Amino acid sequence: MSNRESKTDVILIGAGIMSATLGTLLKELVPEWEIKVFEKLENAGEESSNEWNNAGTGHAALCELNYTVEKPDGSVDISKAININEQFQLSMQFWSYLVNSKLISNPQDFIMPLPHMSMVQGERNVSFLKKRFEAMTNNPLFQGMEFSDDPAKLMEWIPLIIEDRPSDEPIAATKIDTGTDVNFGALTRILFDHLKSKNVEIKYKHSVDNMKRTSDGSWALKVRNGSGGIERHTAKFVFIGGGGGSLHLLQKSGIPEGKHIGGFPVSGIFMVCNNPDVVAQHHAKVYGKAKVGAPPMSVPHLDTRFIDNKKSLLFGPFAGFSPKFLKTGSMFDLVTSVKPNNLVTMLSAGAKNMSLTKYLIEQVMLSKEKRLEELREFIPNAKLEDWDLVVAGQRVQVIKDTEAGKGTLQFGTEVINAADGSIAALLGASPGASTAVHVMLEVINKCFPQHMKEWESKIKEMIPSYGVSLMNNPELLRDIHTSTATALGLSAKELAYN
Repeated sequence: MSNRESKTDVILIGAGIMSATLGTLLKELVPEWEIKVFEKLENAGEESSNEWNNAGTGHAALCELNYTVEKPDGSVDISKAININEQFQLSMQFWSYLVNSKLISNPQDFIMPLPHMSMVQGERNVSFLKKRFEAMTNNPLFQGMEFSDDPAKLMEWIPLIIEDRPSDEPIAATKIDTGTDVNFGALTRILFDHLKSKNVEIKYKHSVDNMKRTSDGSWALKVRNGSGGIERHTAKFVFIGGGGGSLHLLQKSGIPEGKHIGGFPVSGIFMVCNNPDVVAQHHAKVYGKAKVGAPPMSVPHLDTRFIDNKKSLLFGPFAGFSPKFLKTGSMFDLVTSVKPNNLVTMLSAGAKNMSLTKYLIEQVMLSKEKRLEELREFIPNAKLEDWDLVVAGQRVQVIKDTEAGKGTLQFGTEVINAADGSIAALLGASPGASTAVHVMLEVINKCFPQHMKEWESKIKEMIPSYGVSLMNNPELLRDIHTSTATALGLSAKELAYN
């Protein structure tokens, strides 16, 4: 056992997209700071950031119907969609800066242009989609969106979905060509390669067992290395970006802000098409409406993906339940996350979400044939032999006490930090990776307020719209669309915005 203590400025726990983004931002802002990364697996981006563990949608709220809510008066509230779109624009600007600064050589390794579409069936849903389309196209962020309920037009847009479909039910879709498919696994690996070249020490097969506050306000970490030995590391600032594993580490930190918070794990399964003839007939991400009782991350969608220089097709996700907090986690993760301080919160959440639990159990029990039935709602003539099952990443939804009551299940991404800014943890799920730049800027803002004045000009160099609403500045929005499209090689965007 080694008691030798190594001191550093910043420790990042977990080698996913969040740590990769925070590390890259900090290296640009203060190149002299020493950064260490601990990852319990053998490589970067193996859990939720991995390309097979998420939908890679590049969540810009262009097609996800759960970000736009129909109000009792029939109007559609698009405020959440506006928020998420503005956040995604920050990611696009930061990635463009990295490409323009030659820190990323080929953006096509991680991002491709791809139309984003929403599709609904039934009279009531078609009327909702039309109202949503009208509300969104009145906003400069969503310019270029088209709506159609004309079967001939839809056949042109989504032949695989429209072919052989019974024509008695009304169907409609919106389409916007400025969507993207993002390979967050590839992006994570690219960013860690860059950090390595900047002398950031990345230690794989190292898991953080424990952490405690030292007398000078730093954090002392007990880290288990690949051969089972114990290492001691201290840092002035710690970021816990371990996906589902973050909750346990936040609890070990003992900070009061981490109390009365629980986590609810949801697993997912995608169907992947292995027939190139079928893959060739579809070129879009098409999102439908979630079934009643389904959690927001279970919105069915049929996605074109670009993975390992190959075009593939994914359908899903089918939700499931596993008590693990990570794909490589333990069956005891959920049980051991229950502490005296969050017991009431967790029990309240359990009582409130019986219908969700029932839904998840039903999803786990689905046979392959039942899954095929759901797929046929999207592709009427889908054949079982053309599709394989792939298990997606684990998502841990945050449970906390809010104004809505004890044990409220949160769908989204949440940063928890100590009052003195010495430690921060990222919890939650979608839109996650897509808004990594916004979320990590929030971490920097909360944890390093004393540096913000001196860092602001560099942040604005990397992210020109930082601190500005793009929706209220259409000219800046146009400039940014053009410059990010050019830098990231998204020619479809250039066509749409010129």
